[in-house]
Amino acid sequence: MVFVVAEIGVNWDGSIELAEEMMRTAKNVGCDAVKFQAYQESMVKAHPQWQRLMKTTIKQDNIQAIDRLSKEIGIEWFCTPMYPEAVELLGPFVKRFKIREFDSKPLLENKTSELLERVLRTGKEVIISSNKSPKRSGNQKVKWLYVVPKYPCGIEDLNFNNLREFDGYSNHHPHIIAPLTASILGAQIIEVHITADKTKDYIDNNVSFDYGELKQLIDMIRLAEQIKK
Repeated sequence: MVFVVAEIGVNWDGSIELAEEMMRTAKNVGCDAVKFQAYQESMVKAHPQWQRLMKTTIKQDNIQAIDRLSKEIGIEWFCTPMYPEAVELLGPFVKRFKIREFDSKPLLENKTSELLERVLRTGKEVIISSNKSPKRSGNQKVKWLYVVPKYPCGIEDLNFNNLREFDGYSNHHPHIIAPLTASILGAQIIEVHITADKTKDYIDNNVSFDYGELKQLIDMIRLAEQIKK
């Protein structure tokens, strides 16, 4: 079955109540996991809403609440560490990590970074986004997702010709046709951003699906899985 990840990201606005709503909805519509992000102030200080963003980063004072919700609801959570020290913070709570496209670039050049080294040393599964065909290391715990690092991207930006070289697809297109097509073409991991309300100003709304769209996408993915191949 396709492993579907609902990227809560920054759209929970630092509200534990909203995070709970989003996690419960993801569970109820059939997602396999939810994902958050961990970054430092220096990484977002140039953003006009950096103070708001800092409320959504996973840190010492909210990680236990997120983990408790995960256990109560019965849905896995994991996170994208964007700085090396976040790996140690997240390690006791998650069984996999996500590496964003920006941080994956050294691997495509047969190089590494402190962040990548720390994540790989954990021995846990690592899901890595890239817009270029991956260089396989033989490590079965490393999974690659095709992504177009553009918020949002258009249909014309997507190229699924080489999708078979990846394990899955990370979506930044505003319509469910993109992740649905990727799953039909063989993607085993689908990651999509979600939002509680498209009429509000959640920061990643332009690449996010609301609850109805999320349910429709998962229903169609599961239906497509029933077709004999």
